[in-house]
Amino acid sequence: MPLKKAQNGLENGDTGSEKDERHFGNGSHQPGLDLNDVGEQDAGECDVNHAAVAENGLGSALTNGGLNMHSSVKRKLEAEKDYVFDKRLRYSVRQNESNCRFRDIVVRKEEGFTHILLSSQTSDNNALTPEIMKEVRRALCNASTDDSKLLLLSAVGSVFCSGLDYSYLIGRLSNDRRKESTRIAEAIRDFVKAFIQFKKPIVVAINGPALGLGASILPLCDIVWASEKAWFQTPYATIRLTPAGCSSYTFPQILGVALANEMLFCGRKLTAQEACSRGLVSQVFWPTTFSQEVMLRVKEMASCSAVVLEESKCLVRSFLKSVLEDVNEKECLMLKQLWSSSKGLDSLFSYLQDKIYEV
Repeated sequence: MPLKKAQNGLENGDTGSEKDERHFGNGSHQPGLDLNDVGEQDAGECDVNHAAVAENGLGSALTNGGLNMHSSVKRKLEAEKDYVFDKRLRYSVRQNESNCRFRDIVVRKEEGFTHILLSSQTSDNNALTPEIMKEVRRALCNASTDDSKLLLLSAVGSVFCSGLDYSYLIGRLSNDRRKESTRIAEAIRDFVKAFIQFKKPIVVAINGPALGLGASILPLCDIVWASEKAWFQTPYATIRLTPAGCSSYTFPQILGVALANEMLFCGRKLTAQEACSRGLVSQVFWPTTFSQEVMLRVKEMASCSAVVLEESKCLVRSFLKSVLEDVNEKECLMLKQLWSSSKGLDSLFSYLQDKIYEV
C-alpha cells in the first residue's frame, strides 16, 4: 500500500476529531508496523530502542506486522517533516534537532508545550522502575531546554501510575540488596529532583488511580487536573516502606497533619472530589470530557508569555526548592537503609508474598 503524507497539516497524521482523545490514550486502534532504523540522538542522551509506526494516507495504521519494508521507503519516512506514530500512543518519535525514541513513555512536541505520557511496556499499570524514571528524567531535561512554555504529564490506559514496581524490587533486591538498594534509591532521588528543579510550569492530567510515588510527586507539580474516576493512595507504611517523593513534607502542608498521617500511615484512599476539596487537585472533570477540558486549558496557558510563566513559577516555588531537595535526600537515604538491612527487606518480602497468596 503506498504511503502518503497527511494532508491536513496536523501532527502525527491525526484527524481533528480524534487528536485530543489520542493525547490520553483513549483510542482503540491497533498498533502497526515496526520500523527499526529511525534516526536516534547520540548515546549520551537517548539510548533506548523503540519503534515508530507507519500510517497510510487515511490515517489508519498498517497492521501487517510481518511485512519488511524496503530501505528506500524507510528513508522516505525519515525524510517526512511530520512524524507518524502508533494511534494507541505506545511509541512516539519526537523530532526537533534530531529524533529521540523512548520505550516506556511517549513524548510529543505540541504547539507551545511538551506532552509526556506514561506508557510502560515493561511494567503493569504504569509502575515505575529505575529505567522508566530515567526516561522521564531525560524527557524533562529535553523539555527544559526546548522552546515549549510548559509541560503536560498524563498517562496511557486506565491507571495514571501505580507507584514503584514491587515485583522489580523483589527481583533486584533478592540478588544483591546492598548494591541494588543504593541504585534504586538514587534513581528515585534523581527522579524526584528532576521535578523539583524543572523551571517551567508542570500540568498533570490524572485519568485514573495514582498510587505511591505516582501520587507523591503531584505536589511538586504546579496544576493537577483529575478525572472523576481518579483516586489517590500512598500506603507506604502498609507495604513496609517509608514515604518518598517529598510526601513526608508536602502532604502535611497541603492536606493537614491528620489526613496526611492517615494517608501515609494507614493507606487511606482519597477520591478525586476529596483530593480537590483538600487542595491536592485543582479541578475535577467528568470522564467523558476530561481530555477535551484539559487540552483546552493547556492550550490557553500555552498562549501566555513563556517568560511570565517561568518567572511566576520561580516566585511561587523558589523558597521551597532547597527545603524539598533536603527532604528528598533524607527520604531516599531512609529507603536505602531500609532495603539494605535484612530486617527491612524481610518485612517487605513477607508482605508482598502474602499479597501474592491472597490473589
